[in-house]
Amino acid sequence: MKDLYTIQEFSQMSGVEASTLRYWDDIGLFSPIKRNPENNYRYYSFTQVLGLNFISVLSDLDFPLKMIAELRQNRDPDTFLDLLDKKEKEMDMEMRRLRLRYSIIHAKRELITNGMRADEEQISIQSREETPIRLWPRNEYNDEYETFLDPLASFIPKALEQNINLNFPVGGRYDSLDHMIDGQDRPQNFFSLDPVGAQSIPAGNYLTGYQRGYYGEFGDLPKRMASFAEENAIVLSGNSFAIYLLEEASMVNPDEYLVQIIAPVAKSSGRKKR
Repeated sequence: MKDLYTIQEFSQMSGVEASTLRYWDDIGLFSPIKRNPENNYRYYSFTQVLGLNFISVLSDLDFPLKMIAELRQNRDPDTFLDLLDKKEKEMDMEMRRLRLRYSIIHAKRELITNGMRADEEQISIQSREETPIRLWPRNEYNDEYETFLDPLASFIPKALEQNINLNFPVGGRYDSLDHMIDGQDRPQNFFSLDPVGAQSIPAGNYLTGYQRGYYGEFGDLPKRMASFAEENAIVLSGNSFAIYLLEEASMVNPDEYLVQIIAPVAKSSGRKKR
């Protein structure tokens, strides 16, 4: 074993970049055991690896270098354990934030992918797995001219109070397909595709159709779906949902937004057609 190692040799042995070793030396955090007075080359000893490990571990845990420098000179098990406890709590909060961001990305990516694959001309029965949602409070429309924009605007400021994350995709729930026909711009509830929501869109078969247009503009799609169900002896029962697959996150023109309308099937027979 050599007595002294050049900075490149010590870097290879310790796994710490030479540039990092130079920086730590410049700020007085970790210095070589010797310098050549003629060329100012740095030399390190093997025993310095242990001290370096202390610094690199805490640095990887995002402890500030100033704090690491103080700990090198004055530390004990109780102090170090307290710091680790605090860091663990910080990391736990960060992991929660990352999981939340991941869930938002997953939800939006799945909708966009489904939107790009959708057969927009086809009304059909599709099987769905259970989808967790967070159901918002029931909407109240005070007069015949109000649309979903009115209860939506009044509720958004209260969303945080009710632990509703507005970054998740938002859709509309209707008591039935008939309610959607009577007032497509008046959903009985909004919902967000929150994977930890207490409610869900149940698994099962759903009559499914697609329509381009702005929020609450389904054209004649709900009526065509009702006609399709009647012609094919399909019984619909339960809540219908409007799920926006392509919206402002992926489309510039609001007229090109793509909504998916689903209505639960209680019983079906006959052939499927457009």
